[in-house]
Amino acid sequence: MIYLFFLIWIAIGSMAFFSRTRREVHLLCGLYVATHALFAGRLIFGGDYLTTSGVFFTFDQAGTLFYVLLAIVGTFVLFHSQEYLRGDDFRHYRKYFALLMLLITAITGVYFANNIAITWILLETTTLCSAGILYHRHSEQTLEATWKYLFVCSTGIAIAYLGILLLSAAASNNSLSYNDMAQLIANGNPLYLKAAFLLILTGYSCKMEIFPLYTIGVDANFAAPAPASALLSTGLVNAGFLAIFRIYKLFAHTEVFDWVRHVMIIIGVLSLLVGALFLRRTNNYKRFLSYSTVENMGIVAIGLGIGGIGVWAALFHVICHTFIKSSLFLQIAVVRQIYNGYRINRIGDYININKAGAIGLLVGMVVVLAFPPSPLFVSELMILSETITSGNWWLTATLLLLLCIVIYSVCQRFIRLCYHPNQDELHLSNVNRRLSYSALVLLAGAIILGLWQPQQLVALIDKIATF
Repeated sequence: MIYLFFLIWIAIGSMAFFSRTRREVHLLCGLYVATHALFAGRLIFGGDYLTTSGVFFTFDQAGTLFYVLLAIVGTFVLFHSQEYLRGDDFRHYRKYFALLMLLITAITGVYFANNIAITWILLETTTLCSAGILYHRHSEQTLEATWKYLFVCSTGIAIAYLGILLLSAAASNNSLSYNDMAQLIANGNPLYLKAAFLLILTGYSCKMEIFPLYTIGVDANFAAPAPASALLSTGLVNAGFLAIFRIYKLFAHTEVFDWVRHVMIIIGVLSLLVGALFLRRTNNYKRFLSYSTVENMGIVAIGLGIGGIGVWAALFHVICHTFIKSSLFLQIAVVRQIYNGYRINRIGDYININKAGAIGLLVGMVVVLAFPPSPLFVSELMILSETITSGNWWLTATLLLLLCIVIYSVCQRFIRLCYHPNQDELHLSNVNRRLSYSALVLLAGAIILGLWQPQQLVALIDKIATF
């Protein structure tokens, strides 16, 4: 079934390149969203993920969960993009939507891929689609960001490819299926396994936006239109996380798994450190939100590293971060329409200009900082409790110190935006404040998860976290 839907999605995205009017583009977007809703409904209510497995794709619990998140966020991104880009040249407009739909299709493939090679190919496909979106403005800045993105991501994917070759050598088999590899590498050469994991983790870090290749994700979010950044910081980051998580699960029954967990902790702490420090230094709100993503993905990596309940918490953290960060990027898109920029040291008084948007940012600030009733409070408390239980006091102290820096930085920047006197010229005539209310829906979904976790979701995460 997925092959049929893939053909439909690719056809719709390709047709957008040849659209003659904006109305045609909007109709294709509506059709694209409808087919994803149909596919998601078939998976959820038809139970296909429990029974269907193809040569290259499998409807497993992890893929289904992240796909549903992608379908929700993708719908909001397509809707907000129509308003955000309404004054753009039509040729650039239709190309943007075509690439956005193809990007969502490629990310969907990553979620359901049951083969390491297919995951690798589709992640490189996301690079090509994202690069076209980054260059949407056709400025010198976006051209530079696009070439950097292509170069760094392609280099990262090449590094990951070397890791896949070593993993295949350790397995002494030609099969690259995740199920087959899990059994074949159980007794593999420890040196090969360690080198393979390091290479794959390094290569895919450009997608998950963690240390060491996190910088390219920050540059990409800075260059891309803000609604597209909402997708890059959630759907694409989740694709990188899931690619790494599947490799992480492969190593669960090998003798080097304890070493793998230590590596994840180190990578997580370094990512959290980078995020905390650069949240203080950046003078651009889009870069600010991007470093927040690096910080949150660092916490996720630490959760995987400490193991136990930390794995469950890491998965729940990624799910909730998807709603929160997409909402914040969509709110920042409205900010840009009003101030025509993202400069932290110049824009302010947002509470008197767009009250709904300011409330969305202030509530988003509370939620992204993991204050109750934020769902991130649940996941971070689990990770901290597991860290304390395991006796890692140095890690506990480091986490608390860096999180205090994050709290101070985020509060200072968002409060400044809402209450500090404004110095920039305002552009109020073309602003659709209903977009601020729309973005609040995603934030409300995150808060509901903080107050109440449905039993079905808990059971689904339990299955994914068990290996």
